[in-house]
Amino acid sequence: MPHATARRPRRRSARRFTRRDSAVLGVLLGLTVLLDLVIVWGPALASVGLSFTSWDGISDIKTVGGDNYEQMVSDYPAFWPAVRHNLLWVGFLGLVATPFGLLLAVVIDRGVRFSRFYQSTIYLPVVLSLAIVGFIAQLVLSRDTGALNAILANHDDPVDWLGDSDLNLWMVLLFAGWRHTGYVMILYLAGLKSVDPSLKEAAAIDGASAPQTFFRVVFPTLRPVNVVVMVITVIEALRAFDIVYVVNKGRNGLELLSVLITDNIIGEASRIGFGSAIAVVLLTVSLGFIVTYLVQETRGEKNR
Repeated sequence: MPHATARRPRRRSARRFTRRDSAVLGVLLGLTVLLDLVIVWGPALASVGLSFTSWDGISDIKTVGGDNYEQMVSDYPAFWPAVRHNLLWVGFLGLVATPFGLLLAVVIDRGVRFSRFYQSTIYLPVVLSLAIVGFIAQLVLSRDTGALNAILANHDDPVDWLGDSDLNLWMVLLFAGWRHTGYVMILYLAGLKSVDPSLKEAAAIDGASAPQTFFRVVFPTLRPVNVVVMVITVIEALRAFDIVYVVNKGRNGLELLSVLITDNIIGEASRIGFGSAIAVVLLTVSLGFIVTYLVQETRGEKNR
């Protein structure tokens, strides 16, 4: 009986792109890059150039060098409070709302009862814009008709939660954090679902407790999610605008850099050059946070 010859599996040759495929990919990628340049980086670079000019949008553009930056730092009283408020925004979302979202993700991932209901309820604010969240904040925190004062029964001396400059920023941060927590929870839930269960089992066999398993085994595997969450947190904090503008147009304790940009560029006294200088500061701070973190994460990944 002749020996049966073993069949060798055929090697699948790498699929080569046809000219049509290359043309389609080129058009799609080209349109994406073009839109990104026109909508994002074009205005950003234009702001950098306009920040060294004096222009009201109608008259001729005049070059003023660094006068806008000098005036912004030394003669614009709203600038430093806005910087402080933006940094507080970053700190609150990064150190309070984000860890709380991670905690909720861990609890729901363990399969508690009604986890789908909790997940949907906590995520619900994410589908709302910050402007809508600002309207909700007014309904809850209004001095005369707000739900919170009605619950506290402060009829004789109601607390002005949104009018008091010592309180309103923290009240608005609570509502912004309420929305941000649901977003972070969903991102971490997706990351936790992708963790290999055998890693947890191996840690349990080695005698690791639940907290040790999470911080030493599970959390390091969430590094890609951590990068995404950090970038989103910084961007959300520094571009915050809608909620404070709805509450009191970003004044009386709610000054933010984004509000100052809007007031100077499209306000009554249009100062496009000065507003562009503030926009450049906001862009620099945003890139500084994000690039620094990404560099550290890249170095940590290489050292592993």
